[in-house]
Amino acid sequence: MPKSYSEQERKYIETRLKEEGAKCLAQYGIRHTTVDEIVRRANIPKGTFYLFYKSKELLLFNIILEYHDLIESELAHAVSNIDPDKCTAEELTKIIFDFYKTSSENPILKVLNTNEIELLARKLPPEVLAEHLNQDNSMIEKIFSTLKVKKGIDIASFSSAFRAIYFATFHKEEIGEATYDSAIRHLILGLVAQLM
Repeated sequence: MPKSYSEQERKYIETRLKEEGAKCLAQYGIRHTTVDEIVRRANIPKGTFYLFYKSKELLLFNIILEYHDLIESELAHAVSNIDPDKCTAEELTKIIFDFYKTSSENPILKVLNTNEIELLARKLPPEVLAEHLNQDNSMIEKIFSTLKVKKGIDIASFSSAFRAIYFATFHKEEIGEATYDSAIRHLILGLVAQLM
């Protein structure tokens, strides 16, 4: 019979699993992070892990999403501080570019740059991925609802385009390190100009 934990114990265990899972993810990546290593570091019985998560992939995805959401909320906050009547495409481009740069340098989010992300995606329930994509689209809608954008814009399409640029930030070598920053800025500016 599964052990019953108080609300305080549950919060502590979940926090410890996420903390140690994040450290393992940054150190070992998805493939080489194991439940055994996470629970050893967290000093939590292995059976307890499965009371909280059905798989290591769900824990790691949850960790990635928390970092992603934190950075996205910083982007939303920065955009909300813009005066919509005075906002220029260049100003918005700079804010979005800084967001991408911060994200691409985050050790947890760097895992998105590996082929391991496909391994993670394959092992997640399809509804979990679909929910994440819907949240991404909602965040883009929220961000651009504070600005003056053209009528009739297909937000889902623009959300996908911004996601494509985000993934391009993980291919600095292929893009060319000397022109990387300006290339990413041009891509962002192209989308922003179409929106405004």
